[in-house]
Amino acid sequence: MLADHLLSFAIFLPILGGVAVLATGSDRNADYARQLSLAVAVLTFLVTLPLYAGFHTGTAAMQFVEDHAWIDAFRVRYRLGIDGISLLLILLTSFSTVLVVISAWKSIDKKVAQYHASFLVMEGLMIGVFSALDGILFYVFWEAMLVPMFLIIGLWGGQNRVYATIKFFLYTFLGSVLMLVAMIYLYFKAGSFDILAWHDLKLGLHAQILIFLAFLAAFAVKVPMWPVHTWLPDAHVEAPTGGSVILAAIMLKMGAYGFLRFSLPILPDASHQLAWLMIALSLIAVVYIGLVALVQEDMKKLIAYSSIAHMGFVTLGFFIFNTQGLEGGIAQMISHGFVSGALFLCVGVMYDRLHSRMIKDYGGVANRMPVFASFMMLFAMANAGLPGTSGFVGEFLVILGAFQVNIWYAFAAATTLVFGAAYTLWMYKRVLFGEVGNAKVAELTDATPREIVFLTLLAVAVLAMGLWPYPFLDVMHASVDHLLQQATISKL
Repeated sequence: MLADHLLSFAIFLPILGGVAVLATGSDRNADYARQLSLAVAVLTFLVTLPLYAGFHTGTAAMQFVEDHAWIDAFRVRYRLGIDGISLLLILLTSFSTVLVVISAWKSIDKKVAQYHASFLVMEGLMIGVFSALDGILFYVFWEAMLVPMFLIIGLWGGQNRVYATIKFFLYTFLGSVLMLVAMIYLYFKAGSFDILAWHDLKLGLHAQILIFLAFLAAFAVKVPMWPVHTWLPDAHVEAPTGGSVILAAIMLKMGAYGFLRFSLPILPDASHQLAWLMIALSLIAVVYIGLVALVQEDMKKLIAYSSIAHMGFVTLGFFIFNTQGLEGGIAQMISHGFVSGALFLCVGVMYDRLHSRMIKDYGGVANRMPVFASFMMLFAMANAGLPGTSGFVGEFLVILGAFQVNIWYAFAAATTLVFGAAYTLWMYKRVLFGEVGNAKVAELTDATPREIVFLTLLAVAVLAMGLWPYPFLDVMHASVDHLLQQATISKL
């Protein structure tokens, strides 16, 4: 039964586990809530590992498929399945949730059960997004996921959390309404909400362009692409550390995943017609947002803008229509999940001690926290794209793919290596190096064993992908080749 319903177990185990954690009640049972949350998160991660172990890399066909009737009147089905692209994102989701639970062990001391329950429920919903093969099922998971994040920012966020929460919800919800309209149109054309059936639809160019723009409204906000990116820095600054980690590591990837699952295979002609727009928006994110990151005084806001610039690399790779670009974009998604999550956790470690995110309040931290400084140096190097780290793999492949299409695309994209090094290392220098900045910094203590655990796990992931990217690229290769065929064959 477990083998035949692995995806359902991966989706509903954390959701039901979150309900169980919520049932522990008041903060008098906080330790029990933490322990149960960690047990559920680790068990969910272990449930997702057989997906990788049993995955056949030589085929682009959907695997671990589950198909059951749901709403017969509208031919809506509970249909799940994964390919090499969604598999990696599911593993990233279950891995990141374990780290979030560990990182919040001491920093969250109010409404502990509700906090951890929100993350577990959101984990199940996010895995559902990456597994859904029915349009309505996808939409339900996509929208339901907003609720736990809304609560996480709104209840455990900073001073301006209400403003950030409402802005986050309105941006993401309004864009998704247009996606629902496009899905309903596709339903009437195909006679079902089967996403794979939509891949085979023949649509006119005018219809393709309109549907592409409707999907773009949802996916561009979620990525987020310039100019609909302004909700992300506000959300990151106000969110608790765990919320920032999941926002950066997973939620941003859902918009990029939408392009791969919907826009490119369903609307290949519109994708080619509007590729210039997508490339332009991507390069603006890479160059302009990289410059914006240089002037930030808040560490979280700097990393948030860095995320937007790196996600510009992802969408650029998707719309240059070659294997290197697509594989590089997907590799960048996975790497960014590791690196940005690690950087937000590093900021969280310092914030727990000094209760400040401002760069000017630090200085000389490495003198007091040498072990922590070593970890953060690795993650800073990965964010700058140092060879040997995961950050280099995706960026190199995207630049290589862009070079085959247009040398100026490659040149503009490569500037992120300069800007990324500039804003990341400048932040690191001002925060970690130099003389001890003030009396509060002088009282800092180095990373605790618990903090060393989650920083080590991320360091291993960053180095493993950087030094041996083959397992990551091999899993996605057949799916990428199939997607590229779908995206390059006209349906007119």
